[in-house]
Amino acid sequence: MAKSHIVGFPRIGADRELKKAIESYWKNDITKVELEAVGKQLRAKHWQQQIDAGLDFITVGDFAWYDQVLALSATLGVIPARHQEDNITLDTLFNMARGSSPCCGQQAAACEMTKWFDTNYHYLVPELNETQIFALSYNQLIEEIQEAKALGLPIKASLLGPVSYLWLSKTNSDFDKLTLLPQLVETYQQLLNKIENEGVEWVQIEEPILVQDLTTEWHNAFNTSYAELAKGNSKLLLTSYFGALGDNAELVFSLPVDGFHIDLSRAPTQLDTALALLPDTAILSAGIVNGRNIWRNDLAQSVNALQQAKALLGDRLWVASSCSLQHSPVDLNNETELDSELKSWLAYAAQKLTEISTINSLLNGDDSEPLSTQLNESAAVVLSRAASPRIHNAAVKARVAAITDQDAQRHSQFSQRIVSQQQELNLPLFPTTTIGSFPQTSDIRQTRNQFKQHLISQDQYVTKMQAEIKDVVKRQEALGLDVLVHGEPERNDMVEYFGELLDGFAFSKNGWVQSYGTRCVKPPIIFGDISRPAPMTVAWSQYAQAQTSKLMKGMLTGPVTILCWSFTRDDISREQQTNQIALAIRDEVVDLEKAGIKVIQIDEPALREGLPLRNSEQQAYLDWSTKAFRISASGVSDNTQIHTHMCYCEFNEIMPSIAALDADVITIETSRSNMDLLSAFTDFSYPNDIGPGVYDIHSPNVPSVEWMTQLITNASEYIDVARLWVNPDCGLKTRGWQETEAALQNMVSAAHNLRETFSHKS
Repeated sequence: MAKSHIVGFPRIGADRELKKAIESYWKNDITKVELEAVGKQLRAKHWQQQIDAGLDFITVGDFAWYDQVLALSATLGVIPARHQEDNITLDTLFNMARGSSPCCGQQAAACEMTKWFDTNYHYLVPELNETQIFALSYNQLIEEIQEAKALGLPIKASLLGPVSYLWLSKTNSDFDKLTLLPQLVETYQQLLNKIENEGVEWVQIEEPILVQDLTTEWHNAFNTSYAELAKGNSKLLLTSYFGALGDNAELVFSLPVDGFHIDLSRAPTQLDTALALLPDTAILSAGIVNGRNIWRNDLAQSVNALQQAKALLGDRLWVASSCSLQHSPVDLNNETELDSELKSWLAYAAQKLTEISTINSLLNGDDSEPLSTQLNESAAVVLSRAASPRIHNAAVKARVAAITDQDAQRHSQFSQRIVSQQQELNLPLFPTTTIGSFPQTSDIRQTRNQFKQHLISQDQYVTKMQAEIKDVVKRQEALGLDVLVHGEPERNDMVEYFGELLDGFAFSKNGWVQSYGTRCVKPPIIFGDISRPAPMTVAWSQYAQAQTSKLMKGMLTGPVTILCWSFTRDDISREQQTNQIALAIRDEVVDLEKAGIKVIQIDEPALREGLPLRNSEQQAYLDWSTKAFRISASGVSDNTQIHTHMCYCEFNEIMPSIAALDADVITIETSRSNMDLLSAFTDFSYPNDIGPGVYDIHSPNVPSVEWMTQLITNASEYIDVARLWVNPDCGLKTRGWQETEAALQNMVSAAHNLRETFSHKS
């Protein structure tokens, strides 16, 4: 009989129980024992859900208190010197993730955070040095296996593989990190032995870099690593996802492992290659149910796609999710406000468990009435969605078809625009600003909830939000910031807010997914053609501008980010969806300018995230994604300044495309890397203005004036001071007011120090 399993399950809980418990622990509202109890309850619940759905294995090792890569770093003893303690504890992990409080005048910066491949999940980047020692140092995985054993559950352990772990790491000096591989593999062997000693037969060893372009050296790394790992008795399921193996397929299927998992959602055509290359006794795990989107599976299509594999492999075929379900919301049954038609089109993680089990049972020849009913329901949903009049808008399609190259060009080159903007805006050297959002207090969240629940009127809501905006403006004036923002109190999320005001989007109430740590988002659902029925931000920006004589910055989310941070359609291309959004944002930008807003920020933090993992596919994406940004930004005059913001990604390989955005000012995250990321802008000779983030908003620490002054001084080694802005590295919505004002006061003081220093030099 074919078997069924998943690559991983969401750990946050259907009601975000894990997030709430961790944040309560950080506030000292609960003890560590109470926090650990919540984690244990969630793991048991999620394992039982997998059993109840009919899966043959539960997956153990997909749980993490903050991030799975961080947990593995702790397991391997990879702790930066600034965070080392006598023993690695849960607090060690939190310190690495958030930064630790100053000790003896020293501030321990958080570890760098960046995107997990092409998802909106962020992982903590391991930091390695040339004399790195790997040693098993943290027992979380083994303890969780023991928990599952005590419950009598059939276990498959999950573990990020050594080659991908090394690939995803950073080094503190210029050395070949592959030299660390032999010792790393030896430590993995010790860990696999411990897993085997717990009686676990199968280990899902994940090597997601196998869907990327690899050099000969990295190919060799797989050969040598798995030759060693195969010496143990654990059965290894080599797992790839997020794309096709492509030219790595022959390498992969030559490795001495017991099974292979492939992603058939993102790359369905690789099944034939897998069947041709699969060793005679190996398992093939077919990732046929999409782990990254919320559309219901076409059960008949999936069964048909796997019929040949089932005929050839028999019991050696396993049915699975394409990747971890952590990228999906937890349970559609918690959605009580979605209309019945749209809800019938969807499947969250809990429902995907049933889909996987159903496909597996159908392949095994089960034609019982319940399964036949599910098959018929699936077919009806496919037809309903395709025929629904809610999906298509002829006017939107026509407008996209009429886009020209001129629609994606500003009137003049940056060198001319910046002169006009300097005359119009009259900004000082090292102008200060923030990225957009300010603390979202409990009062703000309560007001939004009251409005959504119709407990207060539209007028009452607007009055309360205007009071928040007025307060934020006054605080910024008192701090001495140069370009102000309205603080975004009306926005629950930078993408969800806009989606709620655009046609073609739908929204869940409980569709939470983890972005990083305890940060959860509810991605909008793009189900139809997109348009802007009315202005979205103009009234708020106008009100804010009326409260001050200083410049007020209009705040928008860019088309690529709205696309990447939504659950997208699967019936038209991503490019088409992005162009629809770009035209809607363009209309908003033009209206903001008409309303007197002279600085407009269009955030695109997801630009790098959307980059395809294969080099051969990247330029096409970069061409249409940067063009979409320019379409959104190019409807204004030269003296209106366009900003954009990016954070937590590697810029080096896409510098020409960042320049192609042609934003007048780009603000970026650089504080965690001590401004090292700016070298990419220097090497490329980036032509426009830059605001390198001078402090890490994800850390509760308040950076000193000296710290930020030094960071910008470091930045001046890369960038002409006339082109430097001073700002935090991201929005401030998750911070409290006390730390926010203290940090911004220091930031403004740092800017004043810099003006004095560099004006004397000039």
